[in-house]
Amino acid sequence: MMDLDNPVLKLCQEGMRAEVEGRLPDARALFEQAWAARTDDYDACVAAHYLARRQDDPAAILHWNQESLRHADAVGDERVAAFYPSLLVGVATAHEQLGDVAAACASFERAAEYAGALPADAYGDQLRAAVADGLRRLTPGRR
Repeated sequence: MMDLDNPVLKLCQEGMRAEVEGRLPDARALFEQAWAARTDDYDACVAAHYLARRQDDPAAILHWNQESLRHADAVGDERVAAFYPSLLVGVATAHEQLGDVAAACASFERAAEYAGALPADAYGDQLRAAVADGLRRLTPGRR
């Protein structure tokens, strides 16, 4: 369960609202504020996850998703379990855009291992499809 009084989570919620409203520079600034306000690995995992979304360069996307993964690993509990598929799809997609097919495949395969943590809803379905599509696209002979 998320602590809705957490300042980092509040900033990320404001950033998501800015995204929905099409205020992308504001969203990025809010996510950067969340990163600056982090106090522990959980906060850092969440803030880096959202910062990755607002990057234009695949190398920066990769950096922030890897940063989020590093902090998620340090948290190591159920609060971050559902982040792994999304983070790993982000890492895989960035690797693919950077031309590192082997690393992209490995990240899509790792994301598939965490698919059970995804909710049974449209968001979960979207991530499961992204994993399956990535593996089909990058793994010869896979259907």
